[in-house]
Amino acid sequence: MLSRRAWLAAASALPLAGCGWLFRPGARTGPARGASQAAPSDERRGRIAWRYIENNTDYDTGLVNGMDRAPVFTAWNLADAIAAVVAGHELNLIETREFDLRLSRLLGFAATMDLSGGQMPHKAYHAATGKMVAFDGRPDDIGWSAIDSGRLLLWLRIVAQRHPRFAEHADKAVLRWSFCDAIDDCGTLYGTARTGGQVQRYQEGRLGYEQLAAAGYAAWGFETRHSASWANTQAVNIYGIPVAHDARDPRTTGAQAPVLTMPHALMGLELGWRDARARALADAVYRVQQERWRREGQLTARTDYQSRQPPYVVLDSVFAAGYPWNTIGADGKEYEQLALVSTRAAFAMAALWPGEYAQRLMEGVQWLHDPDRGWYEGRYEQGGAPLANITLSTNAAILETLLFKAKGPLYAGQPRTGLFELRTGDVFQRTKRCSPAERAACAAEAAR
Repeated sequence: MLSRRAWLAAASALPLAGCGWLFRPGARTGPARGASQAAPSDERRGRIAWRYIENNTDYDTGLVNGMDRAPVFTAWNLADAIAAVVAGHELNLIETREFDLRLSRLLGFAATMDLSGGQMPHKAYHAATGKMVAFDGRPDDIGWSAIDSGRLLLWLRIVAQRHPRFAEHADKAVLRWSFCDAIDDCGTLYGTARTGGQVQRYQEGRLGYEQLAAAGYAAWGFETRHSASWANTQAVNIYGIPVAHDARDPRTTGAQAPVLTMPHALMGLELGWRDARARALADAVYRVQQERWRREGQLTARTDYQSRQPPYVVLDSVFAAGYPWNTIGADGKEYEQLALVSTRAAFAMAALWPGEYAQRLMEGVQWLHDPDRGWYEGRYEQGGAPLANITLSTNAAILETLLFKAKGPLYAGQPRTGLFELRTGDVFQRTKRCSPAERAACAAEAAR
């Protein structure tokens, strides 16, 4: 489920990469040292997040580092970069010319990038070369993540809808993908791991990120009933609030299934949740964190995040492995001291659920930034020290949140007929890549 961040285990050891700007920013001014400052405005918050994009865009390729000065990025991060550029333009942080050049380079990469096994976007790429790499930066094909690809699919659709002149380029990127082994006829998602010439295929996705990825495939016409389903859930009572969690047991599946804020928040920001069940699940995740603050005085905004030290991928959960407020690594071990008030989760929660708690969340994170580099990951619950990692996912999420505040949900989901539909729907030009038009009906549907 969280393979897009697994690269951090190796990225932390990579040399820092020098990146150029596509457009050099002008001189910046601010209050004199020691002068009192008001809380940043939304415009100022957006400009701080945009500094990450400026600092971490490779001048030659136009690609964006997944972590500050670390040149490895994932397919999920490519979606982050596209989201950041769209938000930067629509929030008037950059001019149309810069928007066009940045976005066209990202889409150009998406339309030409090497694919894992020649089928799907690879798990990791190098921002300076655009080549497939292992998580430690070595050239390799280590497989794909269907979850990461679903996120990228959704943002390619968002771009096509919000800026139709780029729709053809988004379609051409997706027309190259072969979906035969990534999603079945009923919508179950599969990732792959490639080692020593051997390929392991496995079901991918747990509650939250699985449904978010499913929305990306559904936006291109795929049947997603299995990955979009809430059938694998059970409820746990926390402070009298029933919180849904994924009932699949990590001991038998090998995949952790934590309850996290960001997948539910992203479904709100990007999709408006679409149905009552999705909204109710998100509301419960928000309410239980608000209730913890009311009862225990602990500001709470929990989600998965990135660290440069072990365990690298931290699953900072509302509920995981049988316990509420459990902070674990991808290995299932507990790391209580790493519980974090997540900056991006706080921004998203404040935008989606405005009120007193939203104000407290923003008070808690509003100074967690370097104005010349971007927003930090968050503040530790124990002691309040900042976690000064600066990542693409956090800064892109903040830009996306500010765009939501300005304009509402980012994807309207309106049907369209573009190059992808015309090409795959033409029986004389079938791609033989298992597009929606080339698939058999889901067996569950055929049996009805």
